[in-house]
Amino acid sequence: MKEKVLITGASGFVGFHLIEEALRRNLEVYAAVRKGSDTRHLKEFDLRFCELDYTSPSLLEKQLVDGGFNYIIHAAGATRAGSQQQYDTINAGYAFNLANAAAAVPGTVLKKFVLISSLAAVGPLDSRLRLITEDTMPAPVTAYGRSKLLAEQKLKALPSLPLVVLRPTAVYGPRERDIFIMLRSIRRGIEPYIGRVADQKLSFVYVKDLASVAINSLFLTVSQMTFNISDGGNYDQYELATLSKQILNKKTIRFHLPYNVVKGMAFALEKWSGWRGKTPVLNREKLHELTAISWQCSIEKAKMHLHYRPQYSLEQGLRETLQWYRSNKWL
Repeated sequence: MKEKVLITGASGFVGFHLIEEALRRNLEVYAAVRKGSDTRHLKEFDLRFCELDYTSPSLLEKQLVDGGFNYIIHAAGATRAGSQQQYDTINAGYAFNLANAAAAVPGTVLKKFVLISSLAAVGPLDSRLRLITEDTMPAPVTAYGRSKLLAEQKLKALPSLPLVVLRPTAVYGPRERDIFIMLRSIRRGIEPYIGRVADQKLSFVYVKDLASVAINSLFLTVSQMTFNISDGGNYDQYELATLSKQILNKKTIRFHLPYNVVKGMAFALEKWSGWRGKTPVLNREKLHELTAISWQCSIEKAKMHLHYRPQYSLEQGLRETLQWYRSNKWL
């Protein structure tokens, strides 16, 4: 009999790839999606759908008991919300309700609970001479990052929970929509940057590497541990565009928009989106992440305890990603 894994946020970008890898590893997948979510892209998979009520701890516990899940990967969450409270409710409160319900399930059915957090929970460094490690003092610079840190803290307070926390850096790959904006701009011959951050250092991880290490972690004995996840490389601010131009065989016009101009644009977008009841991709707080000096991180702990060996360099991941975007008419 196959072991069961519950994957939340299953209709999202990362969720899709988690499902794909879990099925490849011969797990029986239960995809937790919100009511009304577009799941047409999941039709190709042999899986079962379920809806979880994150606001009801008692109902959650019943659903988990009935499900008899061996593993849970919590990838659901909000990347854009209107306030810190909304971020905290969705990213920390709901995660805690699910984890607390999982910890309360009688017996020892649940073997692992994986929280897909973010390097944003730690925040960037102001020095290029150091790497972000799991021991770096967290100092998130966005409401999103603070909510992810709060989720980690809440779940670590459940000693009986067989918890693994993964902190991926900027995740890209097929179906991703934020870094895609930059790739689409490059495809159109435009290469914009915000301000001039001298020798800015960035890190990335291809979504398939993230999915692979997440699924691998289910079968290891590690518990109550946190891991940074990247491809192991550190890149200057132009590297992603340089590689993309080579792959696409494109030339671009590179320019740097003054920081204060972009800040003004972000403010206008916030007001406009607020009137429409939405949250813009670019806001003033997001600028703290986009213009940070260093997002370099160490993955030595993941290599040691999770046997993590990234299979994709940035160039390899971009080639596969850009091919997918072109094949599916995104570019």
